[in-house]
Amino acid sequence: MTLAHQAEARAAAGADAVSERIARLLEQDIVFGRLKPGQKLPEEELAERFGASRHQVREGLARLARIGIVAKERNKGAAVRSFTPEEVRQIYEVREILQRQAALLIPLPVDGRATDALQAIHDEYERAVGAGDLRGIHEANDRFHTELFRLCGNEVLVQLVMHYMDLTYAIRANAFFDPEILETSRRHHELMIRLLRGKDSWALAQICVDHMQPSKAQYLAALGEAGPGSMRRGI
Repeated sequence: MTLAHQAEARAAAGADAVSERIARLLEQDIVFGRLKPGQKLPEEELAERFGASRHQVREGLARLARIGIVAKERNKGAAVRSFTPEEVRQIYEVREILQRQAALLIPLPVDGRATDALQAIHDEYERAVGAGDLRGIHEANDRFHTELFRLCGNEVLVQLVMHYMDLTYAIRANAFFDPEILETSRRHHELMIRLLRGKDSWALAQICVDHMQPSKAQYLAALGEAGPGSMRRGI
């Protein structure tokens, strides 16, 4: 490789790193509710905020569009994705199907090392809740569920579960601010760990489905609709 090609490669890698950082920080703003569904994401303002080029901002937004949490429209620019009530219901129907099936595929009882690892992640979650650490809550919560569903042994199914978890970032955001939901989620995590140590696959599958309902109900309520099963349970 010539020196010119090496310089081009380094420049491209640097641009990718900047775009990745922009995507990560905007994702956090969406997760923690600092950016609301439907809110515009002007490239010029973001370039100034991040000290980046508009090309780097555009690539960062494209990364978020690929996972479905930013919407880009021709001649209108980018915005935090918002969902209609019907879209919310359909997305959560798919989440329920995927997570129920993943839970049913987990061979029970699960090896003690696996449940100990989940317990350690849950302990991190509890510490983050106690400290009001929104980033820690979000990261520990998603890591807990990813590792739980990975126990099903079907990595393709796990990737689909994770995709739909990502897709619902903007829908789930407000749950991280609700003490009642966080407390119920804590209890659900503990119940999931206990069920993994037993033999009742159907009970495990049902709690995995019940656990995601409040974010759906909360978002629908914000849209002025109360969906079925609107109990406040978990995230």
